[in-house]
Amino acid sequence: MMKYYISDCHFFHRNVDAFDSRGFETMFSMHEIMINRWNERITEDDEVYIIGDFSFGKGVETWEVLNKLKGKLILIEGNHDFHYLDDKEFVDTIFDEIVSYAEIKDSGRDVVLSHYPIFFYNHQFKADSENKPSTYMLYGHVHNTYDEYLVNHFINEAGLFERVHAGDIVAPTPIHLINTFCLFSNYYPLTLDEWIVIDQKRRALINEYEKNHGTIGYDSWSEMNQRIIESSYHDWNMD
Repeated sequence: MMKYYISDCHFFHRNVDAFDSRGFETMFSMHEIMINRWNERITEDDEVYIIGDFSFGKGVETWEVLNKLKGKLILIEGNHDFHYLDDKEFVDTIFDEIVSYAEIKDSGRDVVLSHYPIFFYNHQFKADSENKPSTYMLYGHVHNTYDEYLVNHFINEAGLFERVHAGDIVAPTPIHLINTFCLFSNYYPLTLDEWIVIDQKRRALINEYEKNHGTIGYDSWSEMNQRIIESSYHDWNMD
């Protein structure tokens, strides 16, 4: 049994391509690809944590998609999941659990799960036997918008300031925020270790661009957004 994570699938969101630039021909072709890729990786024994905004659809149609997906599904509720959860025709026979926030263990590490990014999360200063931080905060919500760029900017800025940790160790504040937006993984649910690698690659891409061009403005974020999409669909393909 493995643990996997993914967020912001936005099934049945007819305008999703307008703000995500996903590039699918139709909403239904997006559905087919996302379902197929999910089931390529997941077994019925695996746990999949959906970190919010699974669907914009109504109760019955969302249930039909959920019923096609393998694994034990745990929903960390997002701001758009009410579309089907509040529908009286939605019968919750699929989710193992629905919560707004969770803290779990994954291979000895603490994992904080929230649809919304939390900059100062529980167990943030916890370290392993080698004094390396052992807690990760997984989130969604901001997709690949300029808000996500601001999250990246905060992580970089926080890394410049040192403080005294437990054991009188002087080091920057550990901030291990990972955006599990489905586009970043080419629509595959990923393990924590896989998300760590992709997150490092994506943030390195942004940081390298800033190093060469300076701070990215709101109006110029679209160029960076396109670079990340192309990398997600090619260099980071989990096939």
